[in-house]
Amino acid sequence: MADLKEADLLHLGLEALHEELGGKMVPFAGYLMPVQYPDGVLKEHLHTRSAAGLFDVSHMGQVILRPRGTMDDLKLAFEALMPVDVLGLAEGRQRYGLFTNDGGGILDDLMFTNRGDHLYVVVNAACKAADIAHMTAGMPGVSVEPVTDRALLALQGPGAEAALEAVVPGVAAMKFMDHRVIGDVWVSRSGYTGEDGFEVSVPEAEAEAFARKLLAQPGVAPIGLGARDSLRLEAGLCLYGHDIDTTTSPVEANLTWAIQKARKAGGAREGGFPGAARILKEFAEGPERLRVGLRPEGRAPMREGVELFAEDGTPVGRVTSGGFGPSVNAPIAMGYVARAHATIGTTLLGEVRGKRLPVTVTELPFHPTSYKR
Repeated sequence: MADLKEADLLHLGLEALHEELGGKMVPFAGYLMPVQYPDGVLKEHLHTRSAAGLFDVSHMGQVILRPRGTMDDLKLAFEALMPVDVLGLAEGRQRYGLFTNDGGGILDDLMFTNRGDHLYVVVNAACKAADIAHMTAGMPGVSVEPVTDRALLALQGPGAEAALEAVVPGVAAMKFMDHRVIGDVWVSRSGYTGEDGFEVSVPEAEAEAFARKLLAQPGVAPIGLGARDSLRLEAGLCLYGHDIDTTTSPVEANLTWAIQKARKAGGAREGGFPGAARILKEFAEGPERLRVGLRPEGRAPMREGVELFAEDGTPVGRVTSGGFGPSVNAPIAMGYVARAHATIGTTLLGEVRGKRLPVTVTELPFHPTSYKR
């Protein structure tokens, strides 16, 4: 969306604070967003891994789903849109989900939370209008309510717990994927960096004061989109529109962990979601291609779009995300390769500026995660 004129871009409620902090603002998903601050992407990345980073993710879509019948009616209606167990999600818990299409491709990935008498959903910014329309059309017995008056912040890193506990007492007791409503603050212990951390929804009118309180805590620094991307890549996490899209299935994307037993073959609620025929077949027989981790030799990154070849010159796949991993001090990438070439340790060749350079299929994530289980 970089070709949008600035006049067409949406603005974050915290834009003035980002500018005050020296944020370099760029177009992203239809918004003007901070890509980095004066310290730069490398230092911001390493700071998040060692202390705590504060990200403004208010461009994401926040949605409330309310039942017109029972809560189980709502859960089953939502479950009919994706291959994920919604019925079994306990109150106060959050889960990763995937909207699928009739061909088994991924319309969006999202987070959803059981808040007792309703579901709270967070979807990707570039997909939120389509997702809201999809939920509205697909769940006629459900009230779909976009949340437009709240900011969303992510506080990530080993110092996140102490910093947020100082501002919102009680969060330290939360475990990974717990969700709590504390006053007018909505907190989940989650994030997209591979680090322990939180995502916090606050009323927009209070967002700047809240962000300043967090930034005043020891070790907390503002972090931009650049480091957010390198952190999620090291954690082996997908970026929608790049690593997953309407053509990729959850099985070939190596997201089978997100599909619970109840929705698989032989499960209590087998199938019944868009694309079930393809997805369940790929579970049984294996997909034609798989998302894998890739470690290029040398120091040159292999970025999105690099074509991948077997050692005999046969085309076998393509890089979908790639760059330099500051925490591993080496270039890293993810991509799709034919299943026969997806075994860990396989040597492939990536074509960079007309040269075919060695790259090794490797395990994900590149950097160990530190979620509080």
